[in-house]
Amino acid sequence: MRKFYEEGRMENVSFHKHFILNGFNELGALRPVLFIPFFIMFVVSLLGNSLLLYVVISQRSLHSPMYILIAGMAFVDLSLPVFFVPNMLLSFLFDWRGISLSGCLVQMHFIHFVGTFQSTFLVWMALDRYFAICTPLYYHKYMALPRFLKFIIPLLLRNVLMIMLIVSLAGTLSFCNSNVMNHCFCEHMALVELACGSTAINNLSGLLTVFFIPVVDFICIAASYVVIFSSVLKSSRSGAKALHTCITHIVVISVSLTIALVAFLSYRIRNGLPASIQVFFSTMYLLFPSCFNPIIYGIRTTEIRQHIVRTLTGCRFVQTVPHS
Repeated sequence: MRKFYEEGRMENVSFHKHFILNGFNELGALRPVLFIPFFIMFVVSLLGNSLLLYVVISQRSLHSPMYILIAGMAFVDLSLPVFFVPNMLLSFLFDWRGISLSGCLVQMHFIHFVGTFQSTFLVWMALDRYFAICTPLYYHKYMALPRFLKFIIPLLLRNVLMIMLIVSLAGTLSFCNSNVMNHCFCEHMALVELACGSTAINNLSGLLTVFFIPVVDFICIAASYVVIFSSVLKSSRSGAKALHTCITHIVVISVSLTIALVAFLSYRIRNGLPASIQVFFSTMYLLFPSCFNPIIYGIRTTEIRQHIVRTLTGCRFVQTVPHS
């Protein structure tokens, strides 16, 4: 009789295949106002990274490993917001909050996979600076593509495998408790929290992903800069220029990692953060670097700044010629 009752209960359970993205719902009627700041950040990200990409690609003098890596970072920062910001802006304006489970998993895969390269490119940039400052005579030898692939391929495979793992595990879950996700896009832990049954393996895989990607990347970056600074202090050659170049990377790393860790840990540690603040940090760890990086690299990197100024002034000149 008990078995029959339990089977009857299971038959009455509805497993959700459609979800409501309910981020910032606590703001009520003020929620549409969020369209303005997020739209401005989206436009800044698109324009800034597009300009940075155009300048590096169009100027042959910038076709060196360091600038190619900066262009790669700009491509990541240009692509990442496209996967979630337009949908988020539409939800603010028109209250379009629905997404299917398959659509959610696809969005999750692209967001997290592309997002992993925000820290991975910083590792490759740190290696570039290490070779340039600590082994300047062998810089072109180490940074030649055939040799540098041994640093590219392992990190690329790591990112692919870790993100495939967490997304595939999330796809095996059953969702019978609720279909309302407290987020503006399909973030891994925001979806896992809605699952019925045990999610221990999902939590473990998520923590391993956090450790093996941003945390390990940060350790590698920190170790490389410790060696760089010790080398600069021991030698008087090009110390000021080396420090100037490295400080740019350190500023980007520090801001990005701080926001990312607050976002990741807010889902795993009991805290008194309001739901809207939690969603804000989870959104900003993806969007803020996309706006921040092109400004930092465009301003602090002298060669890029000079070419950007020439490009913009050249555009203005062309526009004024027909009117003269």
